Amino acid sequence: MAMINVGVVGYGYWGPNVARNFNETSGARVAAISDADAGSLSRAAQSYPGIRTTGNCAELLTATDLDVIAIVTPVSSHFEIAKAALSNGKHIFIEKPFTASVAQAEELIELAERKRLKIMVDHTFLFTGAVKKIKELIDDGVLGDLYYFDSIRVNLGLFQKDVNVVWDLAPHDLSIMDYLIDREPVAVMATGVAHFNNALEDVAYITVYFPGNVIAHLNVNWLSPVKIRTTLIGGQKKMLVWNDLVSDEKIRVYDKGVEGMEGDKEHAYGLRVSYRSGDMWAPRVNQVEALKGEAAYFVDCINKDLTPTNDGKAGLRVVRMLEAIITSLKQGGALVRL
Repeated sequence: MAMINVGVVGYGYWGPNVARNFNETSGARVAAISDADAGSLSRAAQSYPGIRTTGNCAELLTATDLDVIAIVTPVSSHFEIAKAALSNGKHIFIEKPFTASVAQAEELIELAERKRLKIMVDHTFLFTGAVKKIKELIDDGVLGDLYYFDSIRVNLGLFQKDVNVVWDLAPHDLSIMDYLIDREPVAVMATGVAHFNNALEDVAYITVYFPGNVIAHLNVNWLSPVKIRTTLIGGQKKMLVWNDLVSDEKIRVYDKGVEGMEGDKEHAYGLRVSYRSGDMWAPRVNQVEALKGEAAYFVDCINKDLTPTNDGKAGLRVVRMLEAIITSLKQGGALVRL
């Protein structure tokens, strides 16, 4: 199979990781890197001696020798760069969130379909051993019917200049939730506060409603004294805790649950539930570099003409939730239907 040549646009914080993983993927190589910052370009040139570097990303977008453009830039620039890349016949690998609006996402998806090109949105967490294992447990019915998804993603900083804490942190959990919960959400509610004068919320609480009484809650915060990355998933049969910050026992499955009991009408006021408390077990989780698996998967999707799980439509679903969350935030926590 022909070598897939990748051009990386953006070599700041995440760009070097994207470049390294594509360059180490069998059947692909990074052929060019662009960044508006001269310091970033010199770092790229040191890491990849002899590589083509430029301060003008348009040179990559129109280059005839590139097959894929990896877009690792702020979300405000995603649409223009992605549209130009697709228009010039390039597949795109694009940082999350996919776009800054639903309308932009829909236009890019339509353009890619027309040109028969692939879009992969960098929902990196879907490729971690932990999320793959949780998906397996849910699909195999180990947890039973899902009741709730509860996620805490908090830390001190890094404050963003152009997006609030929802756009910065929530795409991780929204993409994980979208992947694990096999149904479309019906509504969202969100509250949040901006404590500084830029009017960008730094703390937010998000509730997402799904059909069948499944509820999700996300807590995102730039003002926490400690870093927490914990997700609880409750099911009818088992409950699960995923702590992403520990090196071992990242996932713990608890044989705990609550079951309703049939009671007589005479004692209808009583709480008729029974509690079950069994063992805890920690399934083995493969310690893989998620981005490495993701890059290999994208190359495979291109070579075999497969639609990635984390395609433009998955990116659109996350952006649609983000837009609704912001609408609810601005309306003081109003219920916004999706």
